[in-house]
Amino acid sequence: MSGGVELGSRPSGPPPSRPSGPPPSQPGGAGGPDRRSLLPPPEPTWVERQGAKLAALLGHLGSIAELFAGTARALFRRPFEGRAILGQLDSLGVASLGIAVVTSVFIGMVMAVQFAFGLRKFGGMEYTGRVVALSFARELAPTFTAVIVGSRIGAGMAAEVGAMAVTEQIDAIRALGADPLKKLVLPRLIASIVVMPLLSCFALVLGFGGATIVTDMEFGIPAGFFVRSALGTLTMADFIGGLFKTPFFGAIIALVGCYFGITTRGGTAGVGNSTTRTVVVISISILIADFFLTKVSFLFWPSY
Repeated sequence: MSGGVELGSRPSGPPPSRPSGPPPSQPGGAGGPDRRSLLPPPEPTWVERQGAKLAALLGHLGSIAELFAGTARALFRRPFEGRAILGQLDSLGVASLGIAVVTSVFIGMVMAVQFAFGLRKFGGMEYTGRVVALSFARELAPTFTAVIVGSRIGAGMAAEVGAMAVTEQIDAIRALGADPLKKLVLPRLIASIVVMPLLSCFALVLGFGGATIVTDMEFGIPAGFFVRSALGTLTMADFIGGLFKTPFFGAIIALVGCYFGITTRGGTAGVGNSTTRTVVVISISILIADFFLTKVSFLFWPSY
């Protein structure tokens, strides 16, 4: 056919031009993406994981120390937050009396039963009052009160301050020219330091009263003999050695609760997470601090 292009014939005109430059690279070939970049990162070793945890712990301790230093400086700046401190004393102290009563009474009863059963095997059940009094004055009243009551206090601080953090109320305090440490942290710190010794004394009296009742009813130890033997064993050094630790416990509770509250992020889920972490950290910190404070108390107030 004329005018057409015969099959198998080469079309007239210049050949089609090829794109300039190197040929496109194939995936995985030369010039393509490195396969190593597509692989997941290697799992950290045990040493790296523990190092990261230690670094995070040291970071938290440094931040809490900085928070305490800023709060201490705010103590000497006017105005004095007397009304806020009184409100925190009521919120932290009076509102915690119920849990302090139940905890101390039943701990005293349990310890009296345990010691009475144990000493009866060796014919020394008359020493129950002395052992219970020493253990309560030196250890149980201050430490158990700090762990149980302090967890409630610290969780409340973390939730309250954390809610203010996620709703940007703390930023609003800064924008108004006020110091959040003086407005939020300082009243809670002072109230917690004042409240913990009072609650410890309260727990000591109630716990010993519960132990007196249960030994009289359960083991036939007269209440008068129980009290006289306990008071004859206790010294002022035993009482002061236990009471000495409570202001430090109060400071730990307030600083940890306020720190996790101020650093809360992520809305209501963040508030819940901060509250949970506060309870755990307060309990562990008090038990660790109790060991070192006990060593210090025996150096200054040895019990003979």
